[in-house]
Amino acid sequence: MRNVSIDLLDATPRLVVAIGTDYPDGRLLPRHTHRRAQLLYGATGVMQVSTHDGNWVVPPQRAVWIPPGVAHEVLMLGVSTRSLYIEPGAVDLGNRCQVISVSPLMRHLLMEAVEIALEYDEAGRDGALIDLLLHELARSAHLPLHIPLPMDSRLLGLCQTFLQHPNAHQSPQQWADQLHISLRTFNRLFRQQTGLSFSQWRQRACVVLALARLAMGTPVTRIALDFGYDSPAAFSTMFRRVLGQAPSVWLEGAK
Repeated sequence: MRNVSIDLLDATPRLVVAIGTDYPDGRLLPRHTHRRAQLLYGATGVMQVSTHDGNWVVPPQRAVWIPPGVAHEVLMLGVSTRSLYIEPGAVDLGNRCQVISVSPLMRHLLMEAVEIALEYDEAGRDGALIDLLLHELARSAHLPLHIPLPMDSRLLGLCQTFLQHPNAHQSPQQWADQLHISLRTFNRLFRQQTGLSFSQWRQRACVVLALARLAMGTPVTRIALDFGYDSPAAFSTMFRRVLGQAPSVWLEGAK
């Protein structure tokens, strides 16, 4: 089913409703909420999801879990989506957004699910398809593609500036100096606010931001230079440290 209104989704007496939508490049979905949980899968393109506590980049062939009631906005970059709208309690992936891997089986199930009727036969083949899809969703692996944002307004401003102009050479001492606090106080505050050390956050931010550009065809060398890395090899080493794969391997898996 394609391009169904949210009101119709909510009124449909089924645990799961699947729809497919093609978005023009650069389409921004303003901040909104859903009564149901949403699994947003991008068959093509890149999605950038923002909530009050962070940003997520969703490369092609991955999906983002958006819990019920979580306000979010989404920037669509050449995206064709397959979405599941799931009644609360049907599957539990936690109460925060997360990017998840999509197995080949789950990918085929998602593509098939959008072709079935909204009020599918729960006791028949379509109901079995949805049940299997929920089982696959429950066992999906989480991917570290979240950039947590602090609540502290001083830190938030520095983090947002970094996300606009990432620089691998920025140090915690530089940020501490800008906040007029000691390095020890800064390190403690940063971890309290984000759950990560400054170095971990900086690497995570660079990787997540790079993924969007890689998926759109930007060469690794260009990204490495733009982000301040000394060489493409240095960038690739950091990328592998965070995601466990080289950029080329990661991109191949997204095809």
